[in-house]
Amino acid sequence: MDTNKTVIEVKELSKTFQDKKVVDGISFSVFKGECFGILGPNGAGKSTTMKMMYCTSVPTSGSMMILGMNVQTNVSEIKSKIGVIPQDDGLDQDFNVKENLLLYSRYHKIDPQIAQRRTDDLLKLMRLDEYFEQPVPILSGGMRRRLAIARGMINHPEVLFLDEPTSGLDPQARLWIWDFLKKIKSEMGSIVLTTHYMEEAEQICDRVAIMDKGRILAMGAPSFLIEEEIGQEVLELECPIQDINYIAGRIKELGFNYLIIREQIYVYIKSTQNSDALLTAVRTTKMTLRKATLSDVFLKLAGHELREEANFR
Repeated sequence: MDTNKTVIEVKELSKTFQDKKVVDGISFSVFKGECFGILGPNGAGKSTTMKMMYCTSVPTSGSMMILGMNVQTNVSEIKSKIGVIPQDDGLDQDFNVKENLLLYSRYHKIDPQIAQRRTDDLLKLMRLDEYFEQPVPILSGGMRRRLAIARGMINHPEVLFLDEPTSGLDPQARLWIWDFLKKIKSEMGSIVLTTHYMEEAEQICDRVAIMDKGRILAMGAPSFLIEEEIGQEVLELECPIQDINYIAGRIKELGFNYLIIREQIYVYIKSTQNSDALLTAVRTTKMTLRKATLSDVFLKLAGHELREEANFR
């Protein structure tokens, strides 16, 4: 990651649909060579932000520069230098695997001979070379996603955009794509992705912006956000609702921060705090001690109601 080289610069960006502000004055930068994640539940505004970055949606206000070019005045130039893998893969159902890549290469006006070589290389890279004649409708979800990623890379983009890259995939396919993105991150100019899988962001993102209701709630490296907002560990306590206030009082006396969700208490433990004293104080309740995650950061910042409504994971 080269923090001296900015490839995306967003300032006070907003987007309004029918008087509803979907993106509300957000600002951030993306650097060359980094994987930047935009996180949040469905409806947070992350996909709308992504669409403005790859020039399929026009900002209502604010500014956005991609590779030094304005998204409102340099659309064609930007599209020629970026790769886009939308949430809906948009593959052509009437053509086979290889034909989908060759057809897309024409959109970028790539020389046919170069397009043939790139297509063969990408199919091999994505482990689709044995299926080059297969029609798209019979492909598995994971294979379709890999084909969509290959298509987005046909023009050797300087920035690769992925909107929910593993949504709906089985765990095996998801892990394969995580490993692939980690491998190509050093070779690509930059990667920007949206996801509601916090584990995904921790695995592959250098920095993340957590969004909800069109605003950025927090931004930074996953490890930094976890340490800053939560700590090293979280103690999950399950207890009867009538005992919540008493147990919360004991936790507060010991100097720990916590979040109450119905009959559960999430206690945040910093490295400087005595967890033994906490465990002794609440030893009669059902409890689980685990490592803190980005999901804990989101719950703290945005609240559990949003998690339930959006099926947040």
